Amino acid sequence: MKQNRLGNSELIVGEVGLGCMSIGTDQKKASEIIHAALECGVNFLDTADLYDEGLNEEIVGAAIQGRRREDVILATKVGNRRLPGRDGWVWDASKAYILEAVKGSLKRLRTDYIDLYQLHGGTMDDPIEETIEAFEQLKREGVIRFYGISSIRPNVIREYTCRSSIVSVMSQYSMLDRRPEESILPWMAEHKVSMIARGPVAKGILSAEGQDRLLNGYLDYTAESLRSLHSKFQEIANLSNRNISQLAIRYALSHPSVAVTIPGASSLQQLLDNVGASEALPLTEEEITQLRVITRFNQYEQHR
Repeated sequence: MKQNRLGNSELIVGEVGLGCMSIGTDQKKASEIIHAALECGVNFLDTADLYDEGLNEEIVGAAIQGRRREDVILATKVGNRRLPGRDGWVWDASKAYILEAVKGSLKRLRTDYIDLYQLHGGTMDDPIEETIEAFEQLKREGVIRFYGISSIRPNVIREYTCRSSIVSVMSQYSMLDRRPEESILPWMAEHKVSMIARGPVAKGILSAEGQDRLLNGYLDYTAESLRSLHSKFQEIANLSNRNISQLAIRYALSHPSVAVTIPGASSLQQLLDNVGASEALPLTEEEITQLRVITRFNQYEQHR
């Protein structure tokens, strides 16, 4: 699998990682997916303390036991806080909370350091300087190697790229959600920060089974427009001997600022389809242009 450097860090990541949020809570099945991913050359596992109230981190931590720690790049997130006696979560980007929360993640992941620690959101109302101080302290102490932010807010992303030493931004990016191409990818390229592209197969819509997931639409796309797009994507994929999910993942990877995509997988077959994108041919400039014209046309048709 092709590997890329994450920003200006020392982290070298396979271009297709695993978004662990979708592996489920059945430890045996989830572990099988993680083990298969690692055997296929995936080395980047992304989780968060928020997922399944910490159980996802526990499953990931258990699954990598017995493997050389340096062979796995663990990424997790912080910022969502559960208060005793209250339902749900509250947002907390304070230095005190980050320094405390990391201890729980380390314990659940069964490791003494985290490769990439990410702020799981962020707003302009946060104590940004204090938040940065927390990550920098953890980095100095060797608790984390590098840090980044998971956000779709361009103003927040710009603040952190200017004021901190983040190496990555995780954001939603796919053929159906091309907002980052105008809003943040050029900025990230200028500041040598890498994107971790989540949702490259758009909740499974950009997959062979995608026809079954169109009824509720996606973003501003109606089910009808998605059905038409799906057929066009399938035609392009067939010409290049790729399936749709591989076409979609390769599209996200075609932008030079994208270091790794993290499609989710709830089954071994989905995992193998996704990882197969690393063996598929990169998209040609003609294919990229064709896909952009198709999606632009559909977006225009929906908004005119």
